[in-house]
Amino acid sequence: MNSSAEAGQSIAAARLKAVRAELNRRQLDGFLVPRSDEHNGEYMAPYAERLSWLTGFDGSAGIAIVLQKAAAIFVDGRYTLQAADQVDTSCYEIRHVTEEPAGDWLRDNLSEGMRLGFDPRLHTDRSLDRIKKVCRNAKTTLKIADPNPIDSVWGDQPEPPSGLLAVHDIAFAGEESADKRTRLAAGLGSEGLSAAILTAPDSIAWLLNVRGSDVPNTPISLSYAILRADAGVDLFIDPRKIDDTLRAHLGGGVTARTVDELPEALGDFSGQKVLADPDGASAWVFQLLEDAGADVVRASDPCQLPKACKNAVELDGARAAHRRDGASLTRFLRWFARHAPDGGIDELTAASKLRSLRESNEHFKGLSFDTISGAGPNGAVVHYRVTEKTNREIGSGSLYLVDSGAQYLDGTTDVTRTVAVGRPTDEMRDRFTRVLRGHIAVASLRFPEGTTGSQIDILARKPLWQEGLDYDNGTVQGVGSYRERISKIADTVALKPGMIVSNEPGYYKSGEYGIRVENLVAVIECGRPMGGEKAMLGFETLTRAPIDRNLVDTSLLDAAELDWLNSYHRSVIEDLDDLIDSETADWLREAAAPIGY
Repeated sequence: MNSSAEAGQSIAAARLKAVRAELNRRQLDGFLVPRSDEHNGEYMAPYAERLSWLTGFDGSAGIAIVLQKAAAIFVDGRYTLQAADQVDTSCYEIRHVTEEPAGDWLRDNLSEGMRLGFDPRLHTDRSLDRIKKVCRNAKTTLKIADPNPIDSVWGDQPEPPSGLLAVHDIAFAGEESADKRTRLAAGLGSEGLSAAILTAPDSIAWLLNVRGSDVPNTPISLSYAILRADAGVDLFIDPRKIDDTLRAHLGGGVTARTVDELPEALGDFSGQKVLADPDGASAWVFQLLEDAGADVVRASDPCQLPKACKNAVELDGARAAHRRDGASLTRFLRWFARHAPDGGIDELTAASKLRSLRESNEHFKGLSFDTISGAGPNGAVVHYRVTEKTNREIGSGSLYLVDSGAQYLDGTTDVTRTVAVGRPTDEMRDRFTRVLRGHIAVASLRFPEGTTGSQIDILARKPLWQEGLDYDNGTVQGVGSYRERISKIADTVALKPGMIVSNEPGYYKSGEYGIRVENLVAVIECGRPMGGEKAMLGFETLTRAPIDRNLVDTSLLDAAELDWLNSYHRSVIEDLDDLIDSETADWLREAAAPIGY
């Protein structure tokens, strides 16, 4: 074991010991440590990265359970390899959250009379219900731990962010905030609701046409809001985040208040019918409402669906952003094709080059997530994040997977390309082509209104399933708003026109390589086919960047699949021609040339 690994393990052990001592001081037998903040979002400010601080695991989803004599961390299939690399297994068991659920582990390790601590701000109402049931069956007390024990022992914990809010111009938003508030408030009134409690910062950003800088890669500001049936909004936010420009933008219909005033405001809803989202709002919010005697309606955040269905201005902006972004990615792919086979390029160099090409684009505001730049076996780590420690040279005969994107004022991009460095093996070409076939099946699908993501997922997996293969990541996720997902998890949200989602099947061979083909697509209306009985929906592919033809085994593609690939490449050439230099255009015409039958 190298010295850095030893240091990492000693830090993990020391922090676990400190937390256990704090729990013992509070007469607690254990504590739940979810990867979550007060708003239950995927992207969090550094102060809220409690799971990472405690365990070393820095993936976007997971939970640790610390007991006095045992501890475990639970992650999904995207992160099993990453957790094995980052977490000290002498301190924690690593378990697959689906195959070895946290509830099962708790049942095996809890005993009657134990006191299990939790922070109600960091658990959604619905997720805590499952834990409560396990504790009741084990005759264990679930006890609020306030303040959070991690915060009590994290000596250099960062301060919460306080960046200024910015106005999101109507030229990009496409609808005035006042009109959104009026429209949603009318829906509340028709249901007899006095208000909706908004705890998701992205919902608040959309509703008020504002953007923030509180978390990496996502332009949101940590805050709460109450949307009332009269279209008024109380915004609970650090006052340092609001200046005169922002106050003028918000106008008289929005009242800015401090976060400390939220409990009092929720306490005013005694006897009133109030909406809160059990999958998004924390148990703390529900407890405050119930203690006040409010009639709490558990239903989806009313901003989520309209926010997901982009208006015409937003869709046009997304198309423009993807053209500019595709031009940058294509310039990168040309650079990569020229230099990677000669050696000397590593993952960090490649990621830095791609970012530099994007930075010059109009409306660029930053990356939409940390670039996944994975060579060879690192590409098999689904959400791999390159560091100085893990950085790997991109060698000949390997596959390189780059998953990247950017935030632009007019749209968000997210695209993955897998490219061969040198000559790929027959197995690599077979697996890549099966992933591509799944991608094409989703991209070319026509489906009726009411279709949900889980009904589509099998199409992406079928070519792999035929060979006894599969992948753990979801095939589709919503971008920038609703988080629509096509995955093996049951999904009851119907896909609707205007939603922008990713189409990203993959295949990951542990220790060898990873493959993913990802484009963003918009749900569009396709009309009623001749002789058909129902109007159909489909997908418009937004991403513009070539797919590596060197990895395509044409013997596995049928005529319709080849037509789709050739048609897609024609659109890439046409849409990028006026955005790229002549040398890149020449390279693109060759890289995206039609493939014969």
